Amino acid sequence: MNNKKMAFAERVNQNSKNYFPKDLFDLEAAGAFLSCMHTMFGAETLMTDRHGAILMSYGDFAGFVPDVKNKPGTKIRVMGRTVCHIYERLDGVAEEKKEEVKALLDTYIKTLEGFSEKSYLVSEQAVYIDELEQQVEKDAYQVKYSERNDPLTGVLNRNYFISHMRQLAEREVVPTAAICVNINDWRFFDSHFGEEESDRLVLTVAGILREKAQEAGFDNAVIGRVEGDVFNVLLPLVEEDEARRYCDSIQQACDAFEDEKLVPSIAVGCVMHINVEESYREVLSDAEYAMLENKFEIKNAPGYREKIEKGINKS
Repeated sequence: MNNKKMAFAERVNQNSKNYFPKDLFDLEAAGAFLSCMHTMFGAETLMTDRHGAILMSYGDFAGFVPDVKNKPGTKIRVMGRTVCHIYERLDGVAEEKKEEVKALLDTYIKTLEGFSEKSYLVSEQAVYIDELEQQVEKDAYQVKYSERNDPLTGVLNRNYFISHMRQLAEREVVPTAAICVNINDWRFFDSHFGEEESDRLVLTVAGILREKAQEAGFDNAVIGRVEGDVFNVLLPLVEEDEARRYCDSIQQACDAFEDEKLVPSIAVGCVMHINVEESYREVLSDAEYAMLENKFEIKNAPGYREKIEKGINKS
């Protein structure tokens, strides 16, 4: 038996305890038959749920308190679990009709039990199938997500970033800001604090890139992690001053980030793609060159090394 069959079998065996008579059959229709038995033959019946709460009665049951534990009625069971009890009195039935009435009631009880079990299985199958369909959709989404997104940061991976870049090129979307972002001294944090902290540094920077794009209203921003500590960002239909403000905002947010160990300092280069004849690779190459110039300025600024190394004595 495979895991799915085992899961369904276990579900079916367990979930019947969550069902009540109203969930399994039409109480009004079930009562109509018992009412006819009382009217036509004088048979008195009373139905309770599994706990003894009275659901219906036909005849004189004044003062009768069902004791389903010590004196249960005839049990209606689903998957081995009692769902209701039927108590019967045939004192008012003509002697020559008692056997016939008893047979009718026995058939009624077997029919009700069989119908309840089928109803239960149909209901559980429907819920189970719905859950499986939802899981299949979820799994398919996760597979698709994992194929296109960087597993650590959730931004686009290198291949899907390139795919989006090609689409923009084919559609000749200009102007588009091409931005190269590199984490300064990522290897320093990796060697001093380990992979977990260096991953947290990358994740922090990715979060800032997304957050500031959202704040600026750049809904079509294409953000990709193209190397371990390098991100590329494309901002379609954005003017140069808007792109520069975005670059300033991500650097300022990184500088303002407070942490005992991490210092998410980033170098940024931004070049506008305005000529459809020029390839994005060329534009991003220019952006990378601008980023390297920015990196040189940042790393040679007074106090930079002290800031980067602040967490060593606290580790």
